[in-house]
Amino acid sequence: MAIRRLPVAALLVSLTAVPLSGLADGCKINGVAPLPVTMNGLRPMVTAKINGVDAQFVADSGAFFSIISPASAAEYNLATSPSNIVLGGLGGSRNASLTTVREFTLAGVPLHNVQFVVGGSQIVGAVGLLGQNVFLLGDVEYDLSHGAIRLIKTEGCGKSVMVYWAKEGEAYSVLDIAKATASSPHTAGVAFLNGSKLQVLFDTGAATSLLTLRAAARAGVTPDTPGVVKAGISGGIGEHGAQTWIGSFDNFKIGDEEIKHTKLRFGALSLPNADMLIGADFFLSHRVYVASGQRKLYFTYNGGPVFDLRTGVPAGPAVAANTTPSGPAAAAEAGDGAALGDGDPSATGEAPAPTRQANPPPIPADQPKDAAGFSRRGAAYAARRDFAHAIEDFTRACELAPMEPEYFYQRAQARLGNRQPMLALDDLNRAIELKPDYVLALLTRAGLRLSMRGPAEGPSGEILADLDKVNATAVKQADARLALGNLYARAGALEQAIGQYDVWLDEHLKEIRTPDVLASRCRAKAMLGQSLDKALSDCNRAVKERPQAVGYLGSRGLVYLRMGDYDKALKDFDALLGAQPKNPWALYGRGLTKVRKGMPDEGTADIAASKLVNPGVAEEAARRGLAP
Repeated sequence: MAIRRLPVAALLVSLTAVPLSGLADGCKINGVAPLPVTMNGLRPMVTAKINGVDAQFVADSGAFFSIISPASAAEYNLATSPSNIVLGGLGGSRNASLTTVREFTLAGVPLHNVQFVVGGSQIVGAVGLLGQNVFLLGDVEYDLSHGAIRLIKTEGCGKSVMVYWAKEGEAYSVLDIAKATASSPHTAGVAFLNGSKLQVLFDTGAATSLLTLRAAARAGVTPDTPGVVKAGISGGIGEHGAQTWIGSFDNFKIGDEEIKHTKLRFGALSLPNADMLIGADFFLSHRVYVASGQRKLYFTYNGGPVFDLRTGVPAGPAVAANTTPSGPAAAAEAGDGAALGDGDPSATGEAPAPTRQANPPPIPADQPKDAAGFSRRGAAYAARRDFAHAIEDFTRACELAPMEPEYFYQRAQARLGNRQPMLALDDLNRAIELKPDYVLALLTRAGLRLSMRGPAEGPSGEILADLDKVNATAVKQADARLALGNLYARAGALEQAIGQYDVWLDEHLKEIRTPDVLASRCRAKAMLGQSLDKALSDCNRAVKERPQAVGYLGSRGLVYLRMGDYDKALKDFDALLGAQPKNPWALYGRGLTKVRKGMPDEGTADIAASKLVNPGVAEEAARRGLAP
């Protein structure tokens, strides 16, 4: 079954003429369809409606077409039909199906019988991706720092410079881009790294910019280069991931912008026809205009770090979507990339600012006009980790709309980032008072309260009440089930945790997080001493699918300990401690294994070492019947 084009006529007709200064004579903006954007971390989120129900989508310029995850299609009661589309890439390949949304509302305009690809993994906080079948309607401006994407219809602009927002004399960059077609719809251009030519894709769905391993090597940097550190596992649409690293490069040049002595993330992945993804971190630090008709991309620098280099940040690598047997190959962004594993927490350096401009403001000074505008700008500040300014904007939003729970929740998140847990708790309480079934706020409040309890304290009734409320509220397919399972496990309610992991695994099949969930379910069963054969099966599958995640060995070691297979338990604990010498659970587990194996002195020493790192581990183990 072929993919139908988006019924764009209604959307294009809806565009209204907007006079804009700063354009050459004869160049007219005949209309603008604004898409308000709220940053969820480093993901630009756009609100649409599916058959009248609000739905959050990741604005993903790297996706060849708009996509809904299978779990979200079930949640919205969307019927699917088979297709010849195969989504594949870093994590493997998957067959995809199609669905037709009877009424899809975007930018306030209802569009009828809109087709979506159904496939990939569920994206946390979103039902799917808005892809290039939306963003190639005309020109498009990405103004994420102001919380907006604008679909723009122009006339007579020819070779006009389209940075209409720039003040006189303000520097801007221009870059030639490839012609976008139905078979190759991406925004692609050329950059240079240490003088080496790079093919780059501009991909708002990729949380952080990412080089291929091969491109980094051409620029003289490999994982073995001194100073390079691990940055976690990055994944896309499939169930497998790729190791990433952060390394230093002498020079990165894109358009007229040059960054010297910068750090960049690179990974062991293959991008179709590209060497690098230019991700949402770049879009946050720049205002970008894609002039499709001109085959030009214009951008100005907002200030602050260009690339987000924290370890453990989702990088969202590209995947390929192939329509077979005769359809074109295209690149699509999974949008649900996760950074997992044991990245080096010291790798938090930021890329220096481009050398062209000195001390620009962190975000242009245009003032929002309403609570929603302050909220969107606050989310952009928070995505850039400027929590002080984010809190100011969220506070203004709360003042203008004191009955809107979302703004209190956003301020709570910013206050958590700003290390103000008690103020964050106040905001979460207010958000839940306004909306008692607010799933995200309930989960966050439960997690915060868990982090605030002492090491010997059990979960309070308040924590379990929040979690039970989410269990009663969230639909079966919701990705919240995974967060709920993890919080139940942290609270010591392991039976409930296992139940949530069961539901999540039933609904999400294979994806990059599956090994983590299997290992978590294995550990919960091991701690309870129940269903050990099934626990071992979960752990074995997790280790096989992600052998580099050494933490899984600790969970499997506990299973072997419970089963009395002490030699295998020691092997797993030793392997984990080889990578993490102060892991308290591995120390305790190895010590207990040695005691039971008839090596009391060595075992007692390991247990004592575990208590020095975290005395709560021995207490928890004893409560679970794991005592010498």
